[in-house]
Amino acid sequence: MKMRINQTLLVLLFVSINLLTGQTSLSEIGLKNGNYAVGFSHYKTYDSSRTYQRIADWDTKSTARPILTSIWYPAIKTSPPLEPLSVLNYMEILKVEEEWEYLPNEHILNWFYYANTTENQKHLSEQTTAFSELRAVKGKFPVVVYAPSYQAVSIENFRLCEYLASHGYVVIASTSRGADNRFFEGGTAKDMETQARDVEFLIQEVRKMEIANMDQLGLIGFSFGGLSNMVVQMRNANIKAVMSLDGTERYRYELLEKSPFFDFKKIDVPYLHIAQKEIPEEVIKKDNINPELNYKFQLYDSLQNSTAYKMKFNALSHSYFSTLGVLFQTRDIRQDKSDSEIMESYKWVSEYVLNFFNGHLKGSVDALQFLENEPQENGLKSDLVQKESKKPKTANFDFRVFHELVREDDYQNIFERYIEFRKEHPELEIPEGALNNLGLQLVFNPKTAEKGIKVFEFATRLYPESSNLYDSMGEGYFFMGNNEKAISSFETSLRLDSSNQNAKNRLIQLKN
Repeated sequence: MKMRINQTLLVLLFVSINLLTGQTSLSEIGLKNGNYAVGFSHYKTYDSSRTYQRIADWDTKSTARPILTSIWYPAIKTSPPLEPLSVLNYMEILKVEEEWEYLPNEHILNWFYYANTTENQKHLSEQTTAFSELRAVKGKFPVVVYAPSYQAVSIENFRLCEYLASHGYVVIASTSRGADNRFFEGGTAKDMETQARDVEFLIQEVRKMEIANMDQLGLIGFSFGGLSNMVVQMRNANIKAVMSLDGTERYRYELLEKSPFFDFKKIDVPYLHIAQKEIPEEVIKKDNINPELNYKFQLYDSLQNSTAYKMKFNALSHSYFSTLGVLFQTRDIRQDKSDSEIMESYKWVSEYVLNFFNGHLKGSVDALQFLENEPQENGLKSDLVQKESKKPKTANFDFRVFHELVREDDYQNIFERYIEFRKEHPELEIPEGALNNLGLQLVFNPKTAEKGIKVFEFATRLYPESSNLYDSMGEGYFFMGNNEKAISSFETSLRLDSSNQNAKNRLIQLKN
């Protein structure tokens, strides 16, 4: 029996001299889970808008595009505790997603990507921190969609996904695969668009979960997945933060420009790119790698409208931004650091991912401070990482940004916040019509009606002579059943504009 031919890789995956085997383990990575147990589910669903062929079946049959989906979520601990998933359980999912479902487990390693060594075989029996099909915790949790690397499987970064879920996130991922079958064309614009559409499908899929808070939605992508996620962000306004693990948007910026949706000005949400270490000159020459990859960050440099962070971990080669890479990838003696340095760096990358989403999805002040700190202030060794950051230009501070900030503050003390923001952003303008529209949107929703009233209270302080705003506030109070305040608001509206027929009609209705 012959080994399966490996996938065609992008230049950023680098040809390596495989002479050393890693000595790592999940426990030695040292990630500390949060307060929640981690539930895990894997299933198949379909995108009926696209067709697909299983290439290894050697027939002409097409089906709706299968979306093999993995979900990690905050779950309720059981008593007595169940047996957690093993690494082998995850690798059995790899078989399914690679369309070799019936392959004997003894061939998993040599059939796919990793050396079938004694050390790697030991990893298969290691226990993870996830449990199959646990009952989810009640409540609402932020959502993170994970986009895997080039042609990779949904579980490639399972330890990071477990870590996020244990800290109160719903994490969803699916296989990275070509438009027509399992394989990409070779890292083309079509491949990028295909994965972007899969990510958008997952966004709709996760909406079905009662615990998913779709108002707190972030993206994380490794390698090619980072590139595809940028397309998703540029055409989906509900994305609140984007995290990239050595994403291909850095290496293949020209590919991003080929998307008809590309406009770097649309990237207006917090963005963190964590890059691999500097590639040694020996590797650059032997593997014919463009030396610009060591210093060029074209997307990061072009960003104007978002808070952006750029980090470079000096002990991580590209492969080690994933759990499977840390555990199974054969080491390259020309450039790879020690296993202890790789595991320590992977741990810190995971902590930066968590703090990035805690800060920009959950609004944690401590997490935002963690991101602003110099790495050494957070406990990292001085030679482990380099960091830069930048703020958006002030011209981008408009009503949308203002609204997002007051919404995060649950619409409390809006006028006071407005005064604070005006000091820093004197160009800020709050249109009367926008406030009126926002207030009505909120007030006619029973779940947000009180927040709508707070918007109208702020609006009438800002525009005290607006008959229309008082009329709308009166409609809000009328909808909520507060007739006394509805009458007061309509009377004020009528005093400001005696021709307001709606206010006249409402007052007759309310007083009779």
